[in-house]
Amino acid sequence: MSSAVATRYPEVVDVAIVGSGPTGSAYARILSEEVPGVTMVMFEVGPTVSDPPGAHVKNIEDPDARAAAQRASEGPGAGAATVNSPGAVKSGERRARPGTFLLEDGYAFPGEDGLPVAAMSSNVGGMSAHWTGACPRPGGRERIRFLPDLDELLDEADRLLGVTADAFDGAPFTGLVRERLAAAVDDGREPAARVQRMPLAVHRRPDGRLVWSGSDVVLGDETRGNPDFHLYDESLVTRVLVDGDGAAGVAVRDLRTGETHEVRARAVVVAADALRTPQLLWASGIRPDALGRYLNDQTQVVYAARIRDVDLGEGTEHAAPAEGGLSEQSGVSWVPYTDELPFHGQIMQLDASPIPLADDDPIVPGSIVGLGLFCAKDLQREDRIEFSDDEVDAYGMPAMRIHYRLTDRDHEVLDRAREEIARLGAAVGEPLDPRPFTMPLGASLHYQGTTRMGEANDGESVCNVDSKVWGVPGLFVAGNNVIPTATACNPTLTSVALAVRGARRLAGELVADLASVEKEH
Repeated sequence: MSSAVATRYPEVVDVAIVGSGPTGSAYARILSEEVPGVTMVMFEVGPTVSDPPGAHVKNIEDPDARAAAQRASEGPGAGAATVNSPGAVKSGERRARPGTFLLEDGYAFPGEDGLPVAAMSSNVGGMSAHWTGACPRPGGRERIRFLPDLDELLDEADRLLGVTADAFDGAPFTGLVRERLAAAVDDGREPAARVQRMPLAVHRRPDGRLVWSGSDVVLGDETRGNPDFHLYDESLVTRVLVDGDGAAGVAVRDLRTGETHEVRARAVVVAADALRTPQLLWASGIRPDALGRYLNDQTQVVYAARIRDVDLGEGTEHAAPAEGGLSEQSGVSWVPYTDELPFHGQIMQLDASPIPLADDDPIVPGSIVGLGLFCAKDLQREDRIEFSDDEVDAYGMPAMRIHYRLTDRDHEVLDRAREEIARLGAAVGEPLDPRPFTMPLGASLHYQGTTRMGEANDGESVCNVDSKVWGVPGLFVAGNNVIPTATACNPTLTSVALAVRGARRLAGELVADLASVEKEH
């Protein structure tokens, strides 16, 4: 073994974190702030695609460099055709969004709905390098009833993600869009459930340019400047090491050399997304009854309308981007979930139409509005990911097999969502399509529940209220997979909040351990 290979990874650390997305990064940040001197390593299977590591690719100004970063994030799916808009999905082709890759197989079985476009990212920052940045708070039954400190945890998640609500206040028509939506929605709703600005993980630089948050923002200067924290990319953790006292470290394969090493640790945090976190636990022989179960996605209905009765000269002083994404002309509004209407609305102004318009029909930047409703799933234990002991995926890990069905209640909620989104589209303006479009299952990228949190080790959860895996001391899980409720809102803020709780618990345990060691000496 060469010295270079031998020294790439340390032999012993206090904490090993698997996954560089926002929840793994939250653990690193909280521990950096609360337990100075604790040694930490973070492993990411994908490459570093941005500077600083973990930054959102939308912050890369050069379009060719941005596209290269997205391709590098697509792991075994790199080179496959991707899709940017719902329109191309209608052809029936299985395509991933740029920066993500699809499961090669095992995504659906006869007689089941499956998740045909279930997707992942492999890059430093994980999906937070590609996400929309939407950070709404859960409401009603979305909330985790057994966490009395949930609101304070969500406040801390806002801090770590850099959430703001006023980034697009200067965009044309945002007030008009919210006014029209509110007239159609707000009557009879509690104030927190009324139409409002969408909280977004985005901030403005002194020069006025928007900067989208990724894991780089969560890590912050506190973690990047921590001499006891090290991030290793292109490093596949193949197993959590377990001894009689619990988690004892990880086995990690250096994808640059193919060599596998063991890194011993006092504690291990697995934050590898809702599909690969249970996969790693399974591969490690950690197989609680609820592992991989209660898998849930958010079925997504989309629609588009053109704002009527607007001044064609208003908002056209800035050029719209060719790709038609969010820009300075755009705004994002939020229609919160309610128990009576169990879906969440994300209403985005666009800078180009998602469907072709007449060549002589002028498009005012920001006057095309894309509406999306995300539906809460009817949770079922049998909706699950299974893992093979015989077959492997492109990384050599146990192959995934997804079993997933929509219930009668799910179809009922979907029908109501289609009716509601058509009503909202008509309230905003003139619909561009005759009917709403239902995205293929898995398109939301909001998979949850596969290592869900619970109050008791009763076979219905994988971890406790501090995200500690039942029966394996020193092992924590993080990510959307920890959320135990059926949510319709974007789950990242909630999963970061849960990671904060787990990180604080881990910090307390490490402080106690270090104090005990000092006392012995």
